[in-house]
Amino acid sequence: MRFIKKIFSKSRSHEDGIFFDTIEKILGFTPKNIEFYKKSFTHRSTNRLDENGNQINYERLEFLGDAMLSSVIAAYLFSEAPTGDEGYLTKMRSKIVSREHLNELGKDLNLIRFVESKVPVQHFGENIHGNIFESLIGAIYLDRGYEYCEKFIQKSVIIPYVDIARLEGKVISYKSLIIEWCQKEKKVFHYDIFEDNAIDGQRLFGVKLSIDDKVIAKARATSKKKAEEKASQRAYFAFQEKMKRK
Repeated sequence: MRFIKKIFSKSRSHEDGIFFDTIEKILGFTPKNIEFYKKSFTHRSTNRLDENGNQINYERLEFLGDAMLSSVIAAYLFSEAPTGDEGYLTKMRSKIVSREHLNELGKDLNLIRFVESKVPVQHFGENIHGNIFESLIGAIYLDRGYEYCEKFIQKSVIIPYVDIARLEGKVISYKSLIIEWCQKEKKVFHYDIFEDNAIDGQRLFGVKLSIDDKVIAKARATSKKKAEEKASQRAYFAFQEKMKRK
């Protein structure tokens, strides 16, 4: 096997050889078709096309990887939480595959270093880390099938990060908590945009959360949805003790 690998290594460029060896270390197994993995890090800004005129980028692989990840996590939770109903299992899976968590996984593996793009790295949004983590899983599926996807997800996600007891207490949406609490306590709430402008070419939204006609929290972010979540988080910490008593 080592002899065959050495012959294969000599047939590749030095750059390809470094990429192959690094990917092999991350995966924990030897790739069969390195082209799948190259594609999993190709940004649409490269404007590459295959022989049929189809775009070459990681977006389709991201879709596939998302499905594989969801499937493996669902099977794991089904096995490890035998008393959990459908709602519980869905909520727990959402916590594990949340965009925030996937971004952390991508960062931990430093996958951004492999991305080929005409866009400067500093211009990428935070979600690029999670997107390419999912596209890498998609590449694994095409290269080695479901079994190897499962092994990689076990090694990279489940074993080091999934603690069911800890996840049970993890909040995935502060906005949902605030809305649920307000509805239960019959409080009137609303989110209002008080700012919408661009700073250094980046659009920012300012959102304020009011409960019973009193402004409880304000936040700014690059989208209305993110600003609402940040304002909700601040409101949650302001009302945390009251909410826990209910």
